[in-house]
This record gives sequence, C-alpha cells and structure tokens, in this order.
Amino acid sequence: MTDPQGSAPPPELARLRGSIDNIDAALIHLLAERFKATQQVGVLKARLGLPASDPGREARQVARLRSLAHDADLDPVFAEKFLAFIVEEVIRHHEAIAAGPDGRGAAPTV
Repeated sequence: MTDPQGSAPPPELARLRGSIDNIDAALIHLLAERFKATQQVGVLKARLGLPASDPGREARQVARLRSLAHDADLDPVFAEKFLAFIVEEVIRHHEAIAAGPDGRGAAPTV
C-alpha cells in the first residue's frame, strides 16, 4: 500500500492496516458461517410452517448483543444497528425459502 504521493506508509501504519485487513477477512468468513446456519434455520422454519421472524428471539438477541458490546467497549447502539441489518437480511432469506422456488410456498427439504 502506498500513500497518495506514491511512497510506502510508515511501518506502524502498514502493520495496523494489515491487522485491519485480517480482521475484515475473519468477519467475512464468520458472516458466511452465520448465514449458512440461518439458511438451515429458514429451511426448518418453512418445513414446520413457522414465521420467518421471531420478535421475541430478536429482542433477546438485541439485549444480549448490547450487553456483549458494552463489555467489549463497543458502542451498543452500533452493535444493535449491525445486528438489525443482519436480522433484516436473514428474515428476507427466510421469506424467500418459505415462498419456495416457485414463489408459492414449496419450501425445499433438508
């Protein structure tokens, strides 16, 4: 990585950026694993005729994540927004699974 003038960044900046890049990669892999699990939940919910959204669980998860964020010195409001973004996407996936490939509720089997 170079700065706008074309010179290499200071070693400490390069080291920190390398750490950030590694963390970003880990986050992507963790999100992929999370979505693999939630896809399985979506298939199970569709098979059992359960709704895509579970407001009670979502509220418990928000409270849990806010507490974890607080303990980790991360802004709990940010953590809640991040979770809300993920949950919105998960619900969208669950609704699509429940609609099935033909859009009429023919949910896939596990």
